[in-house]
Amino acid sequence: MKKNSAHYLSTALLGLVLASPSHGFAQGQDARVNEVALRAHLALLSSDLFEGRGTGQRGGDLSVAYLETQAAVLGLLPANGKSYKQAVSINGIKSLPQASSVNLHIAGKQLDWNFGNDWIWSAGDAVSTHQFDHELLFVGYGITAPEEQWDDFKGIDCKGKILVVMVNDPQPTAEQPERFGGKALTYYGRRSYKTEEALRRGAAGVLLIHTDASANVGWDVLKNGGVGEQFQLANKDSKGLAIQGWVTDAAATAMFAAAGLDLNKLRAAAESKDFKPVAINARLKGEAKSQVRQLEQFNIAGIVPGTDAQLKNELVIYSAHWDHLGKQEGTGDVIYNGAVDNGSGTAALLAMAKAAVMQPAKRSQLFLWVAAEEQGLLGSAWYAAHPLWALNKTAAALNLDTLNFVGRTRDISAFGAERSDLIIAVNKVALSMNMTVAPPRIDVAGGYFRSDHFSFAKAGVPAFSIGSGRDYINDPQASLEKARGYGKRYHQVTDEYDPAWDLSGMTEQAQFTLNLGQEIANAKAMPAWKENDAFSKVRK
Repeated sequence: MKKNSAHYLSTALLGLVLASPSHGFAQGQDARVNEVALRAHLALLSSDLFEGRGTGQRGGDLSVAYLETQAAVLGLLPANGKSYKQAVSINGIKSLPQASSVNLHIAGKQLDWNFGNDWIWSAGDAVSTHQFDHELLFVGYGITAPEEQWDDFKGIDCKGKILVVMVNDPQPTAEQPERFGGKALTYYGRRSYKTEEALRRGAAGVLLIHTDASANVGWDVLKNGGVGEQFQLANKDSKGLAIQGWVTDAAATAMFAAAGLDLNKLRAAAESKDFKPVAINARLKGEAKSQVRQLEQFNIAGIVPGTDAQLKNELVIYSAHWDHLGKQEGTGDVIYNGAVDNGSGTAALLAMAKAAVMQPAKRSQLFLWVAAEEQGLLGSAWYAAHPLWALNKTAAALNLDTLNFVGRTRDISAFGAERSDLIIAVNKVALSMNMTVAPPRIDVAGGYFRSDHFSFAKAGVPAFSIGSGRDYINDPQASLEKARGYGKRYHQVTDEYDPAWDLSGMTEQAQFTLNLGQEIANAKAMPAWKENDAFSKVRK
C-alpha cells in the first residue's frame, strides 16, 4: 500500500514541534507522556519513507539520523562524549544458495533441499566460502546442564561435525514436573545456547529442526529473516560456526528416514537423560558461498542528568530497538514497516524522553535506542560489552518492544521483574496508577531471553521488558482478539501503522515505564537480583 509522503513529512514536523522542550510541561510538574507526539513519531518511523528501518540499509541510516536529531531537540545530553551515536561493528552475511552446491548426501545419493522451503543456512563466521564434507550427528536437545544432571553429548567428540539439534528443552514429566523450568522455556532451549554449545565443542555447524510448537514461530517467520542478509557482531575475538541454520520438520524427517532412522523415536529417546548421540550416516557436502561485508550500525543514547549530588552517578536505562526487517527482495510490497515491532517502542521512548527532560530524577536516566535487535540483540549486546556508563552503577534496564496498539487496560505485564527487587517498584507504581500487575505466566516461548533487556540481564543489570496488559477496559473480548490477531502480522509486510489505532493504551504503557524508571531513579538503593540458580548461569 503506497503511503502519502507529504502527510508523513507534515506529521514529522508536528512531532518535532511537540518534542521541543519549549512546548509542554514546566520544570517541576508531573512528567507526562504526550500521546500526540508518540503517534507522530510512530506514524513517520513506520512509514515507507523509512523503508522498514533495515540493518545495513538506507532506512536504517535514516532512522539513526532522525533519532539523533530528535535526541538533541528533546534536550537529552550526548551519552558518548559529544555524540549521541555509539558505533556497533557488525559483519553482514548474505547466503548465496544459487552460487552454492552444499547439500546432504546419504547412501551415495544427494538429498536436494531447497533453500527457503526446506532449509535456511548462513555462515556464522563471516567467511565467504566454505568447503564441506562433514558427518552429521544427532545430539537431541544439545544441552549440558550439570544442575539438572543432564548431558546430551556423553563424551562424544563433536569436532568438525554438523550437529542436528532439537530446539526447546526437555519437557517436564510426572516424576519431574519442574525439570528445566517445567513448562517454561529455559535459556538452554534457545537457539543462541545451541550455537554457543556447538562452538564450545568444536563443531563445524549446527542445524536446528523446526516445528511451530518447539520454535514458537512459524517457518515463514524464519524464512523471511533467513533469506535476507544476516548480521553478527564483529568483535576481533569473536568466533563462529562454518554453517548454522534451520531445517523444516518435513525435510528433517525425510533425511532421517533416508538414513534408516525414525526421527520421532529419536525425539522420544532425547527426552531421557540417558540419551546418547546418534550418527545419522549422512554427510553435508559441497561448497557454501556467502557475500560478506563489514559495516557500522549505531545505538543512539541520550542522558537526562540526575539531580542528586551522589545518586546522579548511578543510572536507569530505558531501551527500545529501532530496527526492523527493512526492504527485502521480491515483488509487490517489499517493505517490512515494523509499526508495532518496534516502531511503537522507538516512538514511545521519544515521547518519554521529552517528559523526563521536563522532570529529572535523582539518578541519571539514559534513553537508549539500540540497533540490530532483529539480528540477535546485537546492539544491546554491544552496549553491554562496551557500556557508556559503568554497569555496576546501572540500577536497572527497562525495555519496550511491541507495545499495546489496541486500547487502555486495567493491568500491565511485568514478566521478569520477579527475578529481582524490581518487582517491588513495579507493584508500587501500578498501585499509584490504579493498575494491577498481570499474574506471572508460564514462559513457554522463552520470551525473557528474546528481547534487548536480556543483554543487560546477562551482564548483571536487573532488567525486563514492560509488556502490554490484557484486561482491556473497552470491549474486552473484541480488544483481546484484536491484540491476538497481531500474531499474523508479526514479521510480515502487514505490520503497518493504522491511523485508526487507539494509542491510549500505548501511551499508558509508556507512562508506566517512565514512572517506574523514575521510581527506581529516586529510590534510596539500587535493586538487586534474587537468587535464581538456573538464570545465574548465563549472567556474567
